[in-house]
Amino acid sequence: MRISRTAVAGAASIALAASGVAGTAVTRHDSHSGDGLRLNQMQVVGSHNSYHRELSPNEQKVQQAQNAGSVDLWYSHAPISQQLEDQNVRSLELDLFPDPQGGLYTYPLIRKLTGQGPLTDPAMAQPGIKVMHIPDFDYNTNCDTLVVCLQQVKTWSDAHPSHVPIAINLELKQSDPNVVAAGGVVAPPWDAANLDSVDTEIRSVFKENELLTPDDVRKPGLTLEKSVLTKGWPKLKDVRGQVMFYFDNGGPGAIRDIYTAGKPNLEGRAVFTRGPEGAPDAAVTEVNDPRGTGQAEIQRLVRKGYLVRTRSDEPMATIRDKDYTRLGIALDSGAQWVTTDFPVAGMAARYDSDFVAKLPGHTPVRFNPVTATAKTAVSEG
Repeated sequence: MRISRTAVAGAASIALAASGVAGTAVTRHDSHSGDGLRLNQMQVVGSHNSYHRELSPNEQKVQQAQNAGSVDLWYSHAPISQQLEDQNVRSLELDLFPDPQGGLYTYPLIRKLTGQGPLTDPAMAQPGIKVMHIPDFDYNTNCDTLVVCLQQVKTWSDAHPSHVPIAINLELKQSDPNVVAAGGVVAPPWDAANLDSVDTEIRSVFKENELLTPDDVRKPGLTLEKSVLTKGWPKLKDVRGQVMFYFDNGGPGAIRDIYTAGKPNLEGRAVFTRGPEGAPDAAVTEVNDPRGTGQAEIQRLVRKGYLVRTRSDEPMATIRDKDYTRLGIALDSGAQWVTTDFPVAGMAARYDSDFVAKLPGHTPVRFNPVTATAKTAVSEG
């Protein structure tokens, strides 16, 4: 039987107290507010494109000359650790590109066009999954590789073992054909080897008791979907301090088909997939626009037992149109993960806007307005 991270923390606390060892004991978790809630009975705000940094002014001129809509790319996030520490973010999104040989993305086309040299981060020259928005065209990040991004999460998590599970959305991407036609690189396909490397890199950073995986949720004799819909998700007291992953790429398709081949319930996998309702691997899904019929659909899915991600805004369209109603609609939908490009006050000020997406009460987590029957306060310490 796998021992949860919270159990390890609790045991450490008891051991320190018994031995009289000097130092601060790790807090036990069974007294935390909201521990009786299940994972699907809470709600958090997350950042969209959590890694994203805008390019330099000279590069932005090239972007806009190539595509007038590139102004929507001009926003920047703080380092991931700071988002977790200071911005109450508890869900993240990373865009991934395979680089099994290393060095494929070290000299972005837009840097060549603006007279700059190659990127100098040594990690970019090494084999491993890279993180960016669009190779050659919108490459700047606050963490260049999947491993480096996850190490930022782990460092913060180790220092805050009482946190509710952090959900990390992984979008597996390919090169933009228009950029390739202009001279950009071609990203390798997400074949079986590259998909296996996602699991490998995750487990190179996080220990098994630090991860919440499909194997931890699935019950004997049941599919993953039947497990979450009939037996429920774990209670918060059992998963505090953990991290979980899911693929943004959803529905039937090459990536999901390859990842679930021979593993219909994601046996041994580190990442949840977005299987369609009725599929063995269905447990996590997305309805990105909560407006109109979207809100009722999200509410139907969360009441049924799924974990759902939605978006409270879209970077510049929300600011440009001054339509801030979507945030309230998203929160009321009951989606467990509500993601934003503006998780802290001031990020939209450069566009003469005061928009910010956060939970009421300046808290990182609250009870879910749809699935939490008892409106219990939720805390992290």
